[in-house]
Order: sequence, then structure tokens, then C-alpha cells
Amino acid sequence: MTASPPVARRRDAERTRAEILAVATAEFADRGYDGARVDEIAARTSTTKRMIYYYFSGKRQLYVAALEAAYARIREAEQQVSVDHLGPADAIRRIAEVTFDHHEANPDFIRLVSIENIHRAEHITRLPSLVKINTPAVLLLDRILSRGREAGEFRADVDAIDVHLMISAFCFFRVANQHTFGAIFERDLLDPARRAHYRKMLSDMVVAHLTTL
Repeated sequence: MTASPPVARRRDAERTRAEILAVATAEFADRGYDGARVDEIAARTSTTKRMIYYYFSGKRQLYVAALEAAYARIREAEQQVSVDHLGPADAIRRIAEVTFDHHEANPDFIRLVSIENIHRAEHITRLPSLVKINTPAVLLLDRILSRGREAGEFRADVDAIDVHLMISAFCFFRVANQHTFGAIFERDLLDPARRAHYRKMLSDMVVAHLTTL
């Protein structure tokens, strides 16, 4: 049974929109908001500049959509991890590992966030949906911390945003600062031979902070 024309058109539209977003994400990550060109994005997709404006209205809206999608992917990865069967410390370790893996595999996300910080979060502040996207990640950490406190394993003076900050800071720095760090210290932060070391270093650091009274 073939799809009806409206369904087929909707699927084509979804594929086109996803393609535009993927190419736009790479373009904004490589060239920044000011340097990116909608003409170049159109040239690298199977669509036209006119169609990009049809789907996203303008360059600013396209950039904001790319940011929103980038944040949604990391939050989705976190939410798909099952940690309820794990003890509090192991659950925290698992969340840290997921963040570590995602940031390493998605350098465009790191560059987009860096670019948005250069713009002092000018565009993110116009996107209230990001609060909704990011809230579940903090709530998940909060539940794990509550379990840890009830079990007498975690200190009481650390909140979920503190833990999110620790995890994100390590993972973000490792990718964002790999070139400058390598030039100064002659150490490749993405060296596959040291990957397991850094991954464990992150989770050890966070758990140690939570269990040190």
C-alpha cells in the first residue's frame, strides 16, 4: 500500500527540513553566525535559498533552529539512558559517560555553543523552548542525587546544576580547547590511547566530589 500524497509530501518536507538543518549546523559551526551564508547552505543541499526561507523564514531563525536541535540531541541521549537500576554513584558515572561520548562525537555542538557564547546568548534567550529541553536533564540528576543522599552516600550541599556544570565543563573543555591545549602542553586530548583514562577521570572526579564530606 503506497502512502497517500499528503503523507508523502509531509515526509518529503521533513526530510528536506532535516537536510537543511544538518548542513546549516555544519556551516554555522565552521563559519559562525556572521560568516555563514544561506546561499552556501542552499548550494550544499538539494533545495534552494527560497525553500530555506520558506521552512525557516530567515538566517536568524535557521541558526536558532540549529541551536535548538543541537541541544535536543544531547538531552535525548541522556533521557534514553536507563539508570534506575543502578546505585547512585554508578548512575552518576553513567550520565557522565554519556555526556563525554556525545560531546566527543558532536564537535559541531561544541562549536555552536562557543559561537553563541561569543554572542552573549543573544539568540538562545529568544528560545524559551530550550528551558523545556534542558529541564529533564537536571531533574534526572536531581533524582539520582536524592537517592544518594537518602542512602547516605552523597553530601547534601551539592545540587543538580552543580553536577551538570562539572560534567559539562570537563567534556566541553576537552573538545573545545583541544587545539590550544595541544599546542601549549603537547598533549592530544582526543588521543584514542588516552580516551578511557579521561572518561574514567571524569566520572571519578564527579563521584569523589559528591562523596567527600
